Amino acid sequence: MDILRRCLLTVAATGFLVLPLAQAQERSITVASTTSTEQSGLFAYLLPAFKKATGINVKVVAVGTGQALDIGRRGDADVVFVHDKVAEEKFVSEGFAPKRQEVMYNDFVLIGPKTDPAKASGKDILDGLKKVAEAKAPFISRGDKSGTHAAELRYWRDAGVEPNGDWYKEIGQGMGPALNTASAQNAYVLSDRGTWLSFKNRGELAILVEGDQKLFNQYGVMLVNPVKHAHVKAEDGQTFINWLVSPEGQRTIADYKIGGDQLFFPNARPERS
Repeated sequence: MDILRRCLLTVAATGFLVLPLAQAQERSITVASTTSTEQSGLFAYLLPAFKKATGINVKVVAVGTGQALDIGRRGDADVVFVHDKVAEEKFVSEGFAPKRQEVMYNDFVLIGPKTDPAKASGKDILDGLKKVAEAKAPFISRGDKSGTHAAELRYWRDAGVEPNGDWYKEIGQGMGPALNTASAQNAYVLSDRGTWLSFKNRGELAILVEGDQKLFNQYGVMLVNPVKHAHVKAEDGQTFINWLVSPEGQRTIADYKIGGDQLFFPNARPERS
């Protein structure tokens, strides 16, 4: 019995040693990204393919672009994957990322009631927003310093309109909640096309303005600078970036569709040697 007891204790001790070792060997990174990449379903489609290719787990923190960049500045993420080129270039110039790489694009669209009481429909986003403001038609703004919010504010400025008053409501939330609010209130809202295509609770809403070159929506990815934050998992983070811009990653992005509609269009540029 003593021999048997010693054997069982040895096996148990070995098991306790193996478990932490296996856990220590599991590779993972944190990616701060936008609500549009998360709520459109892209990550749910993309990340299993990445893990299969590399064995690396990815935890996504989905917030507005401004918040995602702030997470990167604090060193609380290994990679930032967002869509506000001006803010991204500032992030690089401040030294928080060694460089920025383009990954994919889609476009913004102006959503509104099918009856279009403001007569905003067409292919000119500035004209459409002017008509919404003139009609004082209900408009839902994300108001969350996201890439979509930054684009919306840029369009209002270029249209010569300072949105304010009871008709303009900032909710401080992501794209999904903004679309839900617009649906409930039969209001206008600017959305990225990917989240709109994946959105189910449309009610009486429809796309009213699309096709304007100003609505182009580029996504970029950056490794958080390990010189700024030594704990950043630079090797695995760069592996994720390399995969995104590789033929396999770009093909996977292109293959993600809802109802036959492609949500994102890969456009990574090969790096010059």
